[in-house]
Amino acid sequence: MALLIRDGLLIDPARKVSAVLDVFLQGGKVAALGRGLSKRSAFKGLPSMDCRGKWVVPGLIDMHVHLREPGGEDSETIATGALAAARGGFTTVLAMPNTRPPTDNAGLLDDLRARAASAAVNVLFAGAVTLGQQGKRLGRLAAMRKAGAAAFSDDGRPVGDARLMRQALLLSRDLGVPVIAHCEDPELMGNGVMNAGSVAARKGLRGIPTACETVMAERDISLADEAGGLLHIAHASAAATVHALRRAKERGSRVTGEAAPHHWTLCDKDIPGLDPDYKMNPPLRSPRDRDAVKAGLADGAIDAVASDHAPHTRERKALGFEKAPFGIIGLETSLGLAMTELLGRTLSPSALVDRMTAAPARILGLKSKGSLGKGMDADVTVIDPKAAWTVRPPFASKSSNTPFVGMRLKGRAWATIVSGKVVHAL
Repeated sequence: MALLIRDGLLIDPARKVSAVLDVFLQGGKVAALGRGLSKRSAFKGLPSMDCRGKWVVPGLIDMHVHLREPGGEDSETIATGALAAARGGFTTVLAMPNTRPPTDNAGLLDDLRARAASAAVNVLFAGAVTLGQQGKRLGRLAAMRKAGAAAFSDDGRPVGDARLMRQALLLSRDLGVPVIAHCEDPELMGNGVMNAGSVAARKGLRGIPTACETVMAERDISLADEAGGLLHIAHASAAATVHALRRAKERGSRVTGEAAPHHWTLCDKDIPGLDPDYKMNPPLRSPRDRDAVKAGLADGAIDAVASDHAPHTRERKALGFEKAPFGIIGLETSLGLAMTELLGRTLSPSALVDRMTAAPARILGLKSKGSLGKGMDADVTVIDPKAAWTVRPPFASKSSNTPFVGMRLKGRAWATIVSGKVVHAL
């Protein structure tokens, strides 16, 4: 397969490139780059894509999604989640292991990777840190890594046992893949359903204190420092967590972090009534926390944007704020929210693209992704930075649980290309 992407603004932070260039894709790889390739005889008559006025960037990578398969196919499947990813401009996603049963062994990983082989985008899988995600016995991390696990996590639950977390971090150092930490103290969490504070009190809802996240983040960073392991903090939502990441980087720790769009777009004061589409974990926190997450993305304390795409059926979300499950979908809105809320105010175009491409590729050790240099994978996202659109169903995802319905956004994926094949186009 051959495709010439012409006259677009190539933004490739990994190679510090921002220029109008043509990109030629062939055989699933970037075969050539240069100015005016379309005018050269060697490229005459080849399939081409006119990208004038568009950004051409490395394929977006979302390193934190929940695809629910196996066990939750009524909410999402690998196939539908991949379609949502393509529509949102993502060419690679990392699926968390809190499935039913949890992805905690090489056999299940092999099965999931076989199911994902025909998906619209590249689907990677994280293996569970502990067996059954029960937090009692360390999983067979080496065997899962050999079977293709791209990371390890008990996401959805914390690894409460510090000894097990330390062992996992030691193994992460040897295996070369990160442990993705869901930082939550279950005792502090209790039966809380939203951020603790005046808003929760006014609504009569049980609160979740910010310390629920921050004490575990501090613990895991300390363990990573001691073990020399690769630690990645998932969905940082509190100012103190951002400060902890910043301090860790200043002293040279091998610690990275991510932020979800809802945590730098909304705060607890934005929750209308008892709308369960605003219920997520970590919860929407205070305006100060929201602004701290933005600042962390700006100065690099937070490395990556990750959606924490968490689909649930409308029936389950309709149970009400107290009983509905935590989580919202995000694959189809992440790019638009980043372009609308961060671009020009918090992040430059190059920095925004970095947080969604080069940074997650670097964290996950994806050496052939995250850049469009010659020989890299032909995964490309073409972005229309001026496209104005309104978030509304139907979504490519099987679920529609999002607080952003009706929100007007600027900037979206105009085309998504995976291994040189166009899998989404407006």
